[in-house]
Amino acid sequence: MRLLILLIRRLLVFGLGVVTVYLIAFVFFDFADKRLPWIFALAVTYGLAAYGILPRALRMGLKILKRGHVPTYTITADGLPGDPVNLALVGALPQLKAAFAAAGWSEADQLGLASSWRMARAFLLKSPYPTAPFSTLFLFGRGQDIGFQKPIGDSPRQRHHVRFWAMNILRAEATLDSADFWLNADRPAENEKALWLGAATRDTGISLTRLTFQITHATDSDTNLERDYIFAELQRRQLIGDVRSHLPGERVSIGKVNHYVTDGEVSVATLLE
Repeated sequence: MRLLILLIRRLLVFGLGVVTVYLIAFVFFDFADKRLPWIFALAVTYGLAAYGILPRALRMGLKILKRGHVPTYTITADGLPGDPVNLALVGALPQLKAAFAAAGWSEADQLGLASSWRMARAFLLKSPYPTAPFSTLFLFGRGQDIGFQKPIGDSPRQRHHVRFWAMNILRAEATLDSADFWLNADRPAENEKALWLGAATRDTGISLTRLTFQITHATDSDTNLERDYIFAELQRRQLIGDVRSHLPGERVSIGKVNHYVTDGEVSVATLLE
C-alpha cells in the first residue's frame, strides 16, 4: 500500500511538471510572442515562470511528496529546502545583538522595496552596503527573527551571514521529530533567555535558484566552515562559552535544553554576560 501511494504521488508530481512546462512554453510564451518582440516576450515569460508559475508548482509538488514529513532545513518562500541549521546560541536578544556588534558584524536591514533597490544598486556597482537585507527563510512557521553579516570586500556580493530564529527554552526541550515543534510560530519576549537556532552560510557571488531560476546569491556549499568561522570570531573576543559539537542524531545538552536533533552537525554555545 505504501509503495502504491508513493507511486501515485510521483505520478501526480510528474503530471504537474508536464502541465507547468506546457503552460510556460505553449501558453504564456506563445501569448506574449504574438504581442511583443521576441526578446520582450522571453523576458516576460521568464518573470512569470521564475517568480509566479514555478514557485507555486514546486510548493504543490512538495506538499504531495513531503506530506507529513518533518523538515530538516530552513524553507524558502517557494517551499524548497533552504540553508541547514548548523549552530545554536543561548541567551537573550540584547546579548545576541551585543555579541555580534562586538565581533564587527552588522544587523541586516529589513527586506523591503527601498532596501532591495539599495541592495541591487550596491550589487551592480560593487559599492558598500554593510547592513544589506537578507532574503526570507522560514523555520517554525515564520521568517528569521534577526540576521547578521560581515562583508568580504567592498560590496554585498560576498559576505559572511547568519539568520537566527528564537525558541522558548522550555519548548526547545521537545524533540525535533515532532511536527508541532517545527510549526509553532511563537517568539520569545525580547529580554527572555532563548535558544537561537542559526543557519550560517557564506555568499560568494550571483547565481540562479534551482528549479525556479530566480536571481539570488551563490553560496559556499561548506556550511560547516562558515559555522566554525562564526564561533571562532565569537570565541576570540570571549563572547561565548565553550562550544559543543554534536553529530547527527545525538541529543544536545545546552543548560535546560536537553535534546536537539538534526541531520547535520550543530555547534552550540552560551552567550556570556
